[in-house]
Amino acid sequence: MEQQYNSTKRIALFPGTFDPFTIGHESLVRRGLSLVDEIVIAIGINEAKKSFFTVDQRLRMISGLYEKDPRVRVESYDSLTIEFAQKTGAQYILRGIRSVIDFEYEKTIADMNRTISGIETFVLFTEPALTHVSSSHVRELLRYGYDVSGFIPEGMTLTKKDIV
Repeated sequence: MEQQYNSTKRIALFPGTFDPFTIGHESLVRRGLSLVDEIVIAIGINEAKKSFFTVDQRLRMISGLYEKDPRVRVESYDSLTIEFAQKTGAQYILRGIRSVIDFEYEKTIADMNRTISGIETFVLFTEPALTHVSSSHVRELLRYGYDVSGFIPEGMTLTKKDIV
């Protein structure tokens, strides 16, 4: 059962599949917390997409990183992002942009979300040192048994045996 949240806090929803959560995602959460009071990391469930990690694994991995930070919640959802944002009390959607291609995609979605719900999206540009980091690249390295510790947050461990 999903919880309803009511709050006067500035809350941002940070949606994604986070398969897996990377140092790029961690950077966006850290920087986003300087702009809002709380961030809800929202793991989207897309049954049509083949994931490396189960939703439960991703919930545990990310929750473990933020277990001592009350400003971060980690939840999963299987609805429209704006519907979930409204259920969590989020007034904003946080997104990251690595490239011009990301910008075009995110702008279109932000415009649609604002039009149908009034929820604003704010974007943070990826830190230059992290523009090459992506979940898909980390998955590829994992698939071939490479050490991915330089691309995932400190305290998180992933190995080939963790893959679903």
